[in-house]
Amino acid sequence: MNASGPMTTLATTTAAASLSTSARAHLQHAAELADASKSDATRRAYAADARAYLAFCESAELVPTTPAAVAAHVSSLVSEGRPWSSIQRRVAGVRSWLSQQGAEDAATHPAVAAVVAGARRTVGTATRNERSPLLVADLERLLAALGDCVAGRRDRALLLVGFATGLRRSELVALDVADLAFDSRGVAISVRRSKTDQGGAGRIVAIPFGRAATCPVRALQAWLQSTGIDSGAVWRSVNRHQQVSAARLSDKAVALVVQSVAERAGLDASRLGAHSLRAGLVTSAVMAGASTAEVMRQTGHKSEAMVRRYTRIHDAFHGNVAGRLL
Repeated sequence: MNASGPMTTLATTTAAASLSTSARAHLQHAAELADASKSDATRRAYAADARAYLAFCESAELVPTTPAAVAAHVSSLVSEGRPWSSIQRRVAGVRSWLSQQGAEDAATHPAVAAVVAGARRTVGTATRNERSPLLVADLERLLAALGDCVAGRRDRALLLVGFATGLRRSELVALDVADLAFDSRGVAISVRRSKTDQGGAGRIVAIPFGRAATCPVRALQAWLQSTGIDSGAVWRSVNRHQQVSAARLSDKAVALVVQSVAERAGLDASRLGAHSLRAGLVTSAVMAGASTAEVMRQTGHKSEAMVRRYTRIHDAFHGNVAGRLL
């Protein structure tokens, strides 16, 4: 078996020779629609998961479409020391592949569910190597480490906008100039698609004008105006000669910017990444008294539980009885 496209079952379970031209066209369109149901990143991840699963089954001499193979694969992931988040994603990728093969029963078998639940309890759900949040004071240290060159203006705007919007790095780098609407209050940003909005309904994230030294709106305007960028990608690469490329900045580059500037600012760059901006906004907002609903409106989180993941350290100190005694 192979890790082919999402409509393998339709293509292989229907006798192609007996189909009319119209039926074949509809099946092809169905395949395309199924393909569009997931983001490019998810499709790539699931394809990689399927390849890894099939390689495991081949080496272990197991039939991939059986519950025993799925259970053994989960066991192997635990033995490799993978964190729960990785195992969970791998299992989702395998389930997607099994569904494509018409073997959903193998993915939903009670024995497999028991093994997955056991893996969750054994490994634990605490995130390892989680990126530390960049709080306001940390962000100010990063900004102080930036120069006034082209790359410095880009990095200043990128850090401030990334923090103020709480956007995921994929959402941040996907922004086009056409997505920005400036007015006397600040800037309204149209986020056309996100991890939790695969249907593309979109949402608006507003950034009001702030204090001069840390104003995301002014920093964004300075970057665009100084480079003459008036269409296309907002965030672009800058070479060592301070020349701006037409190419869109990659999501991985956001993490590199955060870590590079953090190192210059004397912070522990190994604990920081692109996600530190989003986590920093959530944590800082809660520390400043913002409600969970207000935070979710800015970040686009769909559940309060996800927001609480970011604030658990702050919550542990808030109202701590030890502080009243010692």
